[in-house]
Amino acid sequence: MRHGKKFNHLGRKTAHRKSMLSNMACSLIEHKRINTTVAKAKALRLFVEPILTKSKTDTTHNRRIAFRYLRDKQTVSELFNEVSVKIADRPGGYLRIIKLGNRLGDNADMAMVELVDYNELYNPNEGKKKKKTTRRSKKAATTEGEANDSEATSEEP
Repeated sequence: MRHGKKFNHLGRKTAHRKSMLSNMACSLIEHKRINTTVAKAKALRLFVEPILTKSKTDTTHNRRIAFRYLRDKQTVSELFNEVSVKIADRPGGYLRIIKLGNRLGDNADMAMVELVDYNELYNPNEGKKKKKTTRRSKKAATTEGEANDSEATSEEP
């Protein structure tokens, strides 16, 4: 029975698991995309997303909380200076997990974990703002067009 089993232990002791997730989180923040197994990717999402939410408000307390989990000064500074600016308006869901298939050696399910805001292939319109369009009926468009044509012809002579 799995009563009270809240997260995947990944077959590791607590200290090893925390160190592994910390290292994977630092690599993700530094490179914006990493390849790993699906189980580790899901565990990493639970580990990183609260840290990314904390990074939205740049206070000394939040920096210390992030440092407690990541244990790397350069990564924490990059997180608060660059990554938090990009994810500032996103309400959640900062990571994307894309399944890649099976690994050749041991047939493990592999996945690519990436920060959502750093992939331009999935977000082609991120920098561009959409034009606001209005819906018009055909009848109004034809009468407007005829009125504009008659005005244009009356102004020419």
